[in-house]
Amino acid sequence: MKKLPANPDFHKNNRETLLKSLSHNSVAIIVANDQLNRNGDQDFPYRQSSDLFYLSGIDQEKTVLALCPDHPDENLREVLFVVKPEPVLETWTGHKLTVDEAKQISKIRTVKWIDDMEISLRDMILSSENIYVNLNEYVKYQNPVAYSAHRFAGELREAYPAHQFKRLAPILTEQRLVKQTYEIERMQEACDITGAAFERALKFVNPGVYEYEVEAEITHEYLMRGARGHAYQPIVGSGKNALVLHYIENNDECKAGDLLLMDFGAEYGNYAADCSRTIPVSGKFTARQKACYEAVLRVQKEATALFTPGNTIDKINKAVWAMMEKEMIGLGLFTKADVDNQDPANPLFFKYLMHGVTHFIGLDVHDVGSKYRKLEKGMVLTLEPGIYIKEENIGIRIENNIVVEDIPFDLMANIPREVEEIEELMNQ
Repeated sequence: MKKLPANPDFHKNNRETLLKSLSHNSVAIIVANDQLNRNGDQDFPYRQSSDLFYLSGIDQEKTVLALCPDHPDENLREVLFVVKPEPVLETWTGHKLTVDEAKQISKIRTVKWIDDMEISLRDMILSSENIYVNLNEYVKYQNPVAYSAHRFAGELREAYPAHQFKRLAPILTEQRLVKQTYEIERMQEACDITGAAFERALKFVNPGVYEYEVEAEITHEYLMRGARGHAYQPIVGSGKNALVLHYIENNDECKAGDLLLMDFGAEYGNYAADCSRTIPVSGKFTARQKACYEAVLRVQKEATALFTPGNTIDKINKAVWAMMEKEMIGLGLFTKADVDNQDPANPLFFKYLMHGVTHFIGLDVHDVGSKYRKLEKGMVLTLEPGIYIKEENIGIRIENNIVVEDIPFDLMANIPREVEEIEELMNQ
């Protein structure tokens, strides 16, 4: 992964904005993600908590940020706790941040070792009436295993039962929704790297290659261009696998005549891209594949205009579903009369498009934000209509990342998606 220059002012400004939204006499505590065991003595590659990175720029495990703006001691208004470097350990696992390095990255004046956290954090808590804890409140996510922030919140509740506990997530969600110029630049770079990986894959795919080989080509381009890697587990599904929305095995052969659906995105500077493209394994769409593909593409192009201030994800979903319903009629999947007589609770289109077509994106590929929240300029969302016809072995999805503006801006405008572009690149 390419080491990017820090932007201390970005993180400092994010903290200052957050502090304006906290109640008087409060302390807010944000903890790093866990290191997660893979097997034996091996951990998965570490990924920092998006909120902690957003507020501090620190990309290191075993980190805690405590914000106590009304504390009488200026040195305890913002405190960053980091793991103390140990020369013997660093021989095995590499460099850990010094106090000075952590200060430079975060612009936090007071940096202490995590081993010395107890007294300072207790001082901050006892000078406050409210404790803000930061939990993962993504509505579709549940995990039976207690993660670091969840465990820490439980320990605080047990140790300080007389305090008022408050949720930090709604405040940070609202703050993170509108992306700053610095963030959009990072996301544009992630999208550009993703586009380069797609063009590499286009020139590689042909009958007989395996899905994992295509994934390897994408991964190679990411790493060569300085990305951390994939922003999420990539989907490389050919033939029947293109019909599985979250197919990640990526182990089948790509066969002549089949379509290959790829859902992939680079992570750059902790910011995600999220792209979907569908291509013909043989290098040329059949007439039927082309008709279905161009139906999806027409809808995507038309729906881009919906990403304007005041709209919502919920409304965009309904509008795009209606567009796709008309295209499905044109493709002969059902008739208008069938639609007029359908069960409203089980619409016909849902057999062929069973997912929403947009979500927020940023530090997380499924970024914070409600589908009912009115869009504002600077928010970034995906646009991903698709069609899945099991009987015909056709699975198609086309996905771009859109910045909300009066005239929406497509961060993936340069990534090929026209039939002619795709076929030409595949047959060079």
